[in-house]
Formats: sequence, structure tokens, C-alpha cells
Amino acid sequence: QLQLVESGGGLVQPGGSLRLSCAASGFTVRNYNIGWFRQAPGKEREGVSCISFSGGNTNYADSVKGRFTISRDNAKNTVYLQMNSLKPEDTAVYYCAVVEPSCAQRSGSGLYRYWGPGTQVTVSS
Repeated sequence: QLQLVESGGGLVQPGGSLRLSCAASGFTVRNYNIGWFRQAPGKEREGVSCISFSGGNTNYADSVKGRFTISRDNAKNTVYLQMNSLKPEDTAVYYCAVVEPSCAQRSGSGLYRYWGPGTQVTVSS
């Protein structure tokens, strides 16, 4: 079964940090572009970040640039999202998915596959 499973969410104070994990089973993440997405209640889904299959290309939404970092551990078949300087507006359910045909489609017009169940991130004092 091909799937992605997110973990690492939780409750954190503004200015704090979290690291989300996206573990793949049934396929090898280094062969695919993997994106992180988020959706807050009442808001549209936002493409947060993406890492290309080569690992050489990453991109970020303007809202998280300079605060979030995407990375990949091929040995663990896992993609990570390090989130620093968290803000209340970062509160959302975070998902990971395969992005096709490239990370340029992170924000739309792409094919997104193998969605995980998501992990809740809440930033609040």
C-alpha cells in the first residue's frame, strides 16, 4: 500500500518550533517530489513547501519563507518540515503529498497523490 503518514504536530507557543515528519511506505520518497500543505478552518488549502525528487530544488510559500525548512532523509524514507518562529496564523492541519509533475505545481495546477491523514499544529499562548 502506497501511503504517506504525517507526525510531529502539537501545541506550541508563538515563537516556538516544531518538526513535522512525513514517512512514506510502499514507495521511495527520493523518486518523487514531496510537498507540505496546510489547511486552516474556513480557509483554502495552501501549498507550504516542496522538495524535488533530486533534492536539489526546494520552494516555499511567501508566508513561511525564512522560517520553515524542508529536508529529506533517504535512509529513513522521510521528508521533514522544520518550523521555527511559529505564529498563530500557522495554526492548521498539515499534510504531505506527492506533487506532480514538479514542485512548480506546489500552489496549484498539479496532480497530488498519496495524501496522509494530516497532523494538527496549533500555535497559541
